Amino acid sequence: MSSEIATRDEQQTVAAALPTGQLPVPAPTAGTTALMAWAQEADLAYQMAQKLAATSFVPQSLRGKPGDIAAAILAGSELGLKPMATLKSIDIIQGTPALRAHAMRAVVQQQGHDIELVESRPDYCKMRGRRRGSDTWQSVEWTIQRAVQMKLTEKAEWKKQPQNMLVARATGELCRLIASDALHGMAYVSEELEGTVHGEVVPARAPLAVAALTAPPEQPVPGAQAAETAHTVSRDDQPPADGWDQDAIDDSADWTEDGAA
Repeated sequence: MSSEIATRDEQQTVAAALPTGQLPVPAPTAGTTALMAWAQEADLAYQMAQKLAATSFVPQSLRGKPGDIAAAILAGSELGLKPMATLKSIDIIQGTPALRAHAMRAVVQQQGHDIELVESRPDYCKMRGRRRGSDTWQSVEWTIQRAVQMKLTEKAEWKKQPQNMLVARATGELCRLIASDALHGMAYVSEELEGTVHGEVVPARAPLAVAALTAPPEQPVPGAQAAETAHTVSRDDQPPADGWDQDAIDDSADWTEDGAA
């Protein structure tokens, strides 16, 4: 009874202090406070984007578009990426933000999930992964026959780098399978949406491939020089003539010769 009297007296005191007919302003909720903080973050991101929009650090698809750059920075922040890392990791493709394959693997691995490249060839790719704390591995396989059925091989980049494109496709499928909650709505890698590959260097044989572990050593052919392993890293600072653009990422090669991610 005493608490009810105290509450009523407090309400009467507040009402008396307000002008006639004006209701007290309710205290901000937790949701409102979070939204206000996000709005401040968005404003800072836009100010930053205006300064970066004309620089070469911004990918071609975002250059001169501070609004899109700010949106990418905010989206990357939700994934745990810093602004400059975001600009090397996210593409805006037909209005849809998408992570590059190497960035999606990094986001998932940062959450403690495991991803391994089991085998990689120009016509076949197998990857496996498991959620943090789980003993169960999930496997994903992509073959060139599957890409042909989906008419993916008609695209220019599939003709030039089928091995890298298979890895990108397997990455997206595996990450959605084991850790969709870590992607925050960016469920597709940009290579899936636009058909280009960004800075992937894939070994001819992944270290876990059975063939790589069991195959006998190759015998040198008399008089022949050893062929060097050819890798291709795509760039977009000099856009190709067939019309697609891709971002220059000189330091984004995330599969090394020994297959380490």
